[in-house]
Amino acid sequence: MEHKSRLSVHLLLFISTTIVSTSFIVADIIAEALDPLALTFVRFCIAALLLLPIVALKHGLKISLRSFWGYATISGCLVIFFWAMFLSLRYTTPLNISVLFTLVPVISALFTTAVNRERTSGLLLCALAVGLAGAVWVIFEGDFARISSLVWNRGDLIFFGGCLGMALYTPLIKRVHRGEPMEVMTFWILVSGCIWLLPGSFLAIRTSGLGPVSASVWLWIVYLALFSTVVTFYITQHATRRIGPTIVISYSYLYPMLVVVLEFLLGYGLPPVRIIPGIVLTLAAMLLLLRSSPQHDSR
Repeated sequence: MEHKSRLSVHLLLFISTTIVSTSFIVADIIAEALDPLALTFVRFCIAALLLLPIVALKHGLKISLRSFWGYATISGCLVIFFWAMFLSLRYTTPLNISVLFTLVPVISALFTTAVNRERTSGLLLCALAVGLAGAVWVIFEGDFARISSLVWNRGDLIFFGGCLGMALYTPLIKRVHRGEPMEVMTFWILVSGCIWLLPGSFLAIRTSGLGPVSASVWLWIVYLALFSTVVTFYITQHATRRIGPTIVISYSYLYPMLVVVLEFLLGYGLPPVRIIPGIVLTLAAMLLLLRSSPQHDSR
């Protein structure tokens, strides 16, 4: 029964990772319609409003200052990541930040040891190394000569700061959670995230406005709010409590592969054959993660 429960958590994480991968494609579709920070703010607001009646009716909206500060710290990590990503892209390239993002699971493993006093097993370290190799292979399409041609700059340093925030995100979920229902935690993370995002988003919305946004774009934003935010936040928090922060964040190694697969299914053409070894390495890492995941349920 315990093994089946663990497998179900991994299945949920795969579904969540696939949903997040679709958000990269959706974000590209609507990128010109709304400032990225404003988009993140609107997305968080809609997601919080969707959860509001559920949380209010089932659990009430009373919250202690200590709990709110814990949730605000978690959402602050996400906002730091988004801010760093958008700011860094003024000075660097999407390729550079995609390579830097592959370091997040490794950094998260270090944070998990420091914050939660959890040991990282040898099998998990092996899975991280294989996943890192697979993700980088897919990103560079098997042409590692391109690594030497990368030019690093201050934008990369800014984004690396954002990666530190993202790496701290899942360890903090495990640290802050005190047995409250996942929808409560998700709701207050979203609310506090809206507060963090408000100043920058207000300036962006005042500059560009929301008037030109079409109905189809709003539908995509609702999709991002409901699935890529509420559903994935819920699954991430649930899985973190069950199998640990490092394994959860390691699923981000699947992003490059899943984006390639989704783009193929959407008719963007066949991916280069030379990325196949990277896909094989990524899948091997996922199998190692499956074997290395302990039972962390705190109930």
